Amino acid sequence: MPKQDVLFILTVDTEEEWQWDDEFPQDNCSVKNVEKLPEFQRFCESLGIRPTYFVDYAVANDQHGSVILKEFAEKRVAEIGAHLHPWCNPPYFGKTTEAESHVINLPFEQVEQKLDALNAVLVNKLGVKPVSFRSGRWGINAKTLRLLASRGYSVDSSVYPFYKNEFFSCLGAPETPYWPSFNNALSHGEQRLLMEIPVTAGFNVKNFKRANSIHSTLSKRPFSLFKPVGILWHTNLLKKVYLSPELSDSHSMKSLVDTCLSKDFPVIHMYLHSSSLIDGATGLLDATDAYQLICSRIQSLLQHLDNKANITFCTISEAATLLKAKHSSGTLCSSMRSENEQ
Repeated sequence: MPKQDVLFILTVDTEEEWQWDDEFPQDNCSVKNVEKLPEFQRFCESLGIRPTYFVDYAVANDQHGSVILKEFAEKRVAEIGAHLHPWCNPPYFGKTTEAESHVINLPFEQVEQKLDALNAVLVNKLGVKPVSFRSGRWGINAKTLRLLASRGYSVDSSVYPFYKNEFFSCLGAPETPYWPSFNNALSHGEQRLLMEIPVTAGFNVKNFKRANSIHSTLSKRPFSLFKPVGILWHTNLLKKVYLSPELSDSHSMKSLVDTCLSKDFPVIHMYLHSSSLIDGATGLLDATDAYQLICSRIQSLLQHLDNKANITFCTISEAATLLKAKHSSGTLCSSMRSENEQ
């Protein structure tokens, strides 16, 4: 049986490091993790990966960080996208709360001013006018999508499938690339200016919607008192997995990829945070020699994927271009169809 074709994207939220349970930093942000980026880029190139670095203001405005990323852009070995962290991206409008750390909860005027400031520093320090975007801490709405399109962006990657908290929700959004509505960011629309390419997430069973319904129900009281989600995870009956080497081990990511391929996903989209490339920087990845662990998980996943599919490595905007071409020729599969057809 011939192997199917798949696009592979690796996106890196390239940002300051701090303990995520502390207050949000505004000034004098530490960006020591950028020192790992040249080594990580060489690792990616050895595997054929063309990373996309979503760069926030703190890194772009840092003398050392800007030089490193500008070199990547000039050599065309990676894509530089924009990553908006409201707390360290001027102009400032007071102390950032948990709710306000999500771009989706900010007044439109603040988002507009912050995005323009971010664009300016990326152009001035890195020589890049970005066309791809990811919001800090995930989440997107229609107003922000329209703003991105007006500033020349053609790709967004702020949708975090199967996730919600008290501050925003991505539940119900398509799991694969789609043209989002400029009236409802989580649904298909008619516009063709900006494509949404979510990260790869799902379950180790094929029916993601049913699995998510079961998972959500069992995560609530009174069921949660008996820890059924943990039992299902450890017995491998039902696993919710995000394709990130910070959050998931190699076995879990391989299981997710196998399920996605069985559903004819045209894109496998892995992500991570640059801050996880150094030990103990955020509290997200509690491991010794986190860099080596991340690299080994990426390499293991790609070896597995190579046995299953014909991989085309691309940046996120390159992927969008390829998907648009397939869509225009009528050959693009379920990713661009309505949810009811998937």
